[in-house]
Amino acid sequence: MLKRVINKIRRNHALEHATITLMLAKTGPMRVVGRAGTDGFYVWANVPKETLEGYAHEALGRLKKGEASLAVSPLCGTNIAVAGVLAGSAAFLAVGDRRGGLDGITRAITAALFAMLAAQPVGRLIQKHYTTSPDLAGVEIVSVDPVGGRSGLHKVRTATA
Repeated sequence: MLKRVINKIRRNHALEHATITLMLAKTGPMRVVGRAGTDGFYVWANVPKETLEGYAHEALGRLKKGEASLAVSPLCGTNIAVAGVLAGSAAFLAVGDRRGGLDGITRAITAALFAMLAAQPVGRLIQKHYTTSPDLAGVEIVSVDPVGGRSGLHKVRTATA
């Protein structure tokens, strides 16, 4: 059961990324936030419902046709989490139990910087293999609805046929 729930979230996460990627490519830079769940995903952006619905349907179609790269985004929060974990761990390991004063701080900063460089490709790998799934066979978009009267907040509801 837990595996089924996780797979639903991973698929919706991929569809969220693909939808936002298409939206940004076609409308240009804008503030946008997305969040996936088991029954779809939320998008908070200054776009009309009909426009978002069009992007979501196009994203679904393109993922189903094999454009798996749309599932991985450089803007994903997974990248931020990976960066934090790697940088913190690297800094901790660089300092260790030694009391190095300024030398210890220098080692910690250097280690954290190298970890930050590694974070983007590692974050993308984690997205690709763990937090998204471009396999949307059987997934349908049920509706796109404004949420709670908040300007720009929409819920894209999905279901598996």
